[in-house]
Amino acid sequence: MHHSPRYHVSITRSLAQPDGTTIFGDLGVDRLETAGISWEVQEQAVDELSAEQLSGADAIIVMGPERVTRESLPRDGRLRHLARYGVGYDAIDVDACSDAGIVVTNTPDSVRVPMAHAALALLFASAHNLVVKDRLVREGRWHDRVRWHGPGLPGRRVGIVGFGGIGSETARLVGLLGIETVVWNRSDRAEAIAASGARQVPLDELLTTSDFVIVAVAGAPGTRRLIGERELGLMKPTARLINISRGSVVDEAALVRALEESRLGGAALDVFEQEPVAPDSPLLQREDVIVAPHALGWTESFARAGSRSVIDAVLAVARGERPEHVVNPDALPAALREDERARSAR
Repeated sequence: MHHSPRYHVSITRSLAQPDGTTIFGDLGVDRLETAGISWEVQEQAVDELSAEQLSGADAIIVMGPERVTRESLPRDGRLRHLARYGVGYDAIDVDACSDAGIVVTNTPDSVRVPMAHAALALLFASAHNLVVKDRLVREGRWHDRVRWHGPGLPGRRVGIVGFGGIGSETARLVGLLGIETVVWNRSDRAEAIAASGARQVPLDELLTTSDFVIVAVAGAPGTRRLIGERELGLMKPTARLINISRGSVVDEAALVRALEESRLGGAALDVFEQEPVAPDSPLLQREDVIVAPHALGWTESFARAGSRSVIDAVLAVARGERPEHVVNPDALPAALREDERARSAR
């Protein structure tokens, strides 16, 4: 740890208050104080962090969707760690951080189970038309229920796009229900997928044959609009699309067209291309679309695990140790990279 100047952590303002609490609850800044680390919450919430906001800190806890670009990185060389609260780091220029020797970490363990449960919540809600049936009761349209028989899950096939932490846990849970499950992943993980009770297939086959498609890939340049006009055109006209990954992964305009032209049975979305979603979005006017505000996985267990994980990472880097979830291992000091290679070889 630095002793002069004192190791200092800056916390982004978007989801945090000056006293160190966040919209998720207590972040655990007392653990930093116990370790002799000073901290502060930035004064302003911004879309893109500036070099001025990042200077003077050894570590930044990125609480929300703030962008970190190459221009954001301060030139003084002090910053050594960007700790992302949550799993997604698509708003962070990881290559620029690596070039500057800045370690980027995230907290995937905190979201894996809550987001897999969120996927199941949307799967069941889609299969039983839960949200529209709720609306029928509230609006005095009880007799309209005969129009909204859900497709149900028995005899259906669920396709999961992406087999990372969230996708693999979702596949495991869907498999426990006795529902046929197929998975597409960018890399070959057939053995691990088979161990979960699912089967790895090409993306086109998954889209063509699945009754429910759950999108769980990471948001990244390589997955931008992965599900576009062509891919939506491959899906059954009765199929439901469920997106719990990032809004950028699905071409929203193409999705709206597919729904309007009855080429898709419905959609359930926790994420959107623009967030907050525009109030006049056609998606919000449709009874065959379920929506959530990019928060379906925000549970008490998620908050506790995320806070513990992000502070653990900050403390590890401050002590000169390797944190658990490193996005860019090449940015680690050479001794820690050697240690990682030795562990991998065992």
